[in-house]
Amino acid sequence: MGTRPKEINGFIFACTNSTQNECFERLLFGNAKPNGAVAIRVKQGDFLFLLNLEADLLYGIFRATTEGKLNIVPEAWSGNYPYQVRVEPIGKIVPLLNAKRLLKEMGLSRNSIMGKNATQKLADYFKTENSLDSWKTVSEESSNEIEIAKPREWSHFGKAKDVSTDVEEMPILQATTMWDFPRQSYGKTPKGNNKYAGVTPAELIWNLVWRYTEPNDLVVDPMCGSGTTIDVCNEEKRRVIGYDISPTRPDIIKSDARKLPLPDDTKAKLVFIDSPYGDNIKYNNEPANIGNISSENELFYDELKKVMDESFRILDYGGVIGWLIGDQWVKKKFTPVGFKIYQKLLEAGFETLDIICINRRGQYSHTAPWFNRTRRFNFYLRGFKYLFIMRKPDGHVKKEMEERKVSWAYYERNKDGKNKRKDN
Repeated sequence: MGTRPKEINGFIFACTNSTQNECFERLLFGNAKPNGAVAIRVKQGDFLFLLNLEADLLYGIFRATTEGKLNIVPEAWSGNYPYQVRVEPIGKIVPLLNAKRLLKEMGLSRNSIMGKNATQKLADYFKTENSLDSWKTVSEESSNEIEIAKPREWSHFGKAKDVSTDVEEMPILQATTMWDFPRQSYGKTPKGNNKYAGVTPAELIWNLVWRYTEPNDLVVDPMCGSGTTIDVCNEEKRRVIGYDISPTRPDIIKSDARKLPLPDDTKAKLVFIDSPYGDNIKYNNEPANIGNISSENELFYDELKKVMDESFRILDYGGVIGWLIGDQWVKKKFTPVGFKIYQKLLEAGFETLDIICINRRGQYSHTAPWFNRTRRFNFYLRGFKYLFIMRKPDGHVKKEMEERKVSWAYYERNKDGKNKRKDN
């Protein structure tokens, strides 16, 4: 292979006792959706390691012979790990004992993308006469046949060092309906412009993209702002189109969200909209900007309803819309903007998947003086936004929902104070 490129990365895939043999027989590693974003970042030539979670063994070293893709072998592992990469062993494969402790001491995880230095330090524990001769050179005699050495204890070869400074951690799929993102962006490259008024948290869009789309699906943002959606989708290998009435960069198409230049036969799997919440922010000088209308005026909701109708048109059946919105309290008057928007989404024909609370961070009013004012003058600062996750109805899905049966689990308290499950 010769000299390694400087941008080489390292990745840790996982298996269990029941899936390990298939990894070796197929020379294929795979991830489920929660770690799919890691798998699709693998490039040909990257170094890979396989962690057996049950046996607590780390196998190395492997090299990627393809980039990470969706369903290279669809039937592998009965379809349970579709984000896959083909691999080849580099010489004899060495299993390391007590692997979880090693990774913990190095500050590594399955969600890690290791840079050059971190990959080299982990690779050092696997080096044998048949493996890596050095970081820059790989044995030309690498074969596709697995030859596994005896397990060895890594601690005999030196203490593990923390390499977290050379590691990029991927976001995780949120598990509850309360989402809190400390920073606007994530990773090594910025997503959108964190100085843009009302910029969207990139991890919010990342979560929608990974829950409701697959690589190469189309995502549309009709109010693209500083382009956060475009940047996230480009990294996650989704097709994306961003529109805005006043584009801030060349890859955003100038268009009114109420009438998008997208033909009827081009359908999106996901539409994301972070719309104005009223006229509280001066976004641009466009006279037709909906953000010039007060949310106390019903016209504001009528105009956004046109955006919803257009979003419904461009979505595929079963496609999802994520709409981010916040309420308003100004001059002693509260306006339930979120409730009104939700009602309009229902009128547009969308059905509800869920409603998420987004913690509002980075607000200029979230300071000690403003907190003092809220207590003195008896009002509340806006602490959250709504994220309405809705779906364009699909006939097949609707039939399944109508035919579904729900079995509730009830719990009775025993005399000893413990709960006992009683199924319905």
